[in-house]
Amino acid sequence: MKLQPDRLDVQSILAYGAGWVGLGNNGVAEKIDYSVVIGSRGEKFAWNCASFEQLDAGHFTVLANLKPELVIFGSGKRLRFAPPAFLRGLMEQRIGIETMDTLAACRTYNILAGEGRHVIAALLIEPDAA
Repeated sequence: MKLQPDRLDVQSILAYGAGWVGLGNNGVAEKIDYSVVIGSRGEKFAWNCASFEQLDAGHFTVLANLKPELVIFGSGKRLRFAPPAFLRGLMEQRIGIETMDTLAACRTYNILAGEGRHVIAALLIEPDAA
């Protein structure tokens, strides 16, 4: 599905599909086919996990260290919640976390980033089975 934001001045998700997301920043588009962390303040790095089962507390500690006001966790093709123990660092710093499937997380990230909020999207990109 292709997304058309009105005009975002921050890193945004331009499109997404099974096994990929398209990022845009300052007129440059990039197709990402691996799990990734992106942020409204320009943060972007690979999130070293190819499946939900590979996640551990360390993946979420990295997010807490970025000190956003909110983390959007895209849990892959379907909605799955990380164990509460993994989220301890976020909760201790009073950083909000919302969990949704990755495609919903893409849409939500664009809305919140467009509002000027410091938001991080941690997107689990699972390989397309097709």
